[in-house]
Amino acid sequence: MRAWQVVAPGPMSTRPLRPAELPVPRPGPGQVRVHVDACGVCRTDLHLAEGDLPPHRPRTVPGHEVVGRVDAVGEGVSGVRTGDRLGIAWLASTDGTCGYCRRGAENLCPASTYTGWDVDGGYAEYACVRADYAYRLPDGYSDAELAPLLCAGIVGYRALRRAELPPGGRLGIYGFGASAHLAAQVAIAQGATVHVMTRSARARELALELGAASAGEAYAAPPEPLDAAVLFAPVGDLVPVALAALDRGGTLSIAGIHLSDIPPLVYSDHLFQERSVRSTTANTRADGEEFLAIAAEHRLAVTVSPYPLSAADRALADLAADRVTGAAVLLP
Repeated sequence: MRAWQVVAPGPMSTRPLRPAELPVPRPGPGQVRVHVDACGVCRTDLHLAEGDLPPHRPRTVPGHEVVGRVDAVGEGVSGVRTGDRLGIAWLASTDGTCGYCRRGAENLCPASTYTGWDVDGGYAEYACVRADYAYRLPDGYSDAELAPLLCAGIVGYRALRRAELPPGGRLGIYGFGASAHLAAQVAIAQGATVHVMTRSARARELALELGAASAGEAYAAPPEPLDAAVLFAPVGDLVPVALAALDRGGTLSIAGIHLSDIPPLVYSDHLFQERSVRSTTANTRADGEEFLAIAAEHRLAVTVSPYPLSAADRALADLAADRVTGAAVLLP
């Protein structure tokens, strides 16, 4: 099968991602194999390719926003049949027995594994997944539209929840890529006033088209104090900017798996009056199911930039250079 592998992590100009011909994988016990119909291109894939995330194994096939049809079922799988449309997301497995798993925080499991980092992902024609970690997908969306929901959507939704936005509150969103443009729509559907700060003029236009109350430059102050904020841009310099924009008692949620260094904070300017900052680590399967139920109820506008599988390296390079509006999606 055709696939792409991270061969030598480094800047995209050094071609860290290389095409390969690989055997079609066989599903093991408890797994199913899908024929990949679409795979989203996530900034986490870029971090892996460029070495910001150290590879967990050599020559990994990235990609963890996978939509496909089941074409083979492994031993011991029930409730899944050939032809079913399923989604494969970032969280690939957990031990199910540790204290984190038992209390519903499986995203913190020390034995967790991840699609496209620990196991091969969807930059390929076929991919395997544990059946109990695959998602049933809502109707009314194309394969290309569904793919970004599986990480950009799910993890963005968890980051939004971590921000503890009060009902009808004022939300700031910093950065407006694949994840942010979905989280913004969820917040607006739930009654929030959303203010977007991002460096891309096209992204600011999209934010206003999707219902944001305002859209300004990345480091600009929003037009009113914020009850909560989510930082989607992997830019540590924006942490004090976002904290300073919070009203008393506000929370900043950082959405990404990677963030550049945060400059020193001034307690009186950034944290006093019970402002807080929180990280977001992956997601639980319950988060995914909850978000996909919201996507089924509220038809989200998913902005997609399609690329053929043969252009995966170009898609990542465009993402690195901020040339992608919405979500890049590979279509094998």
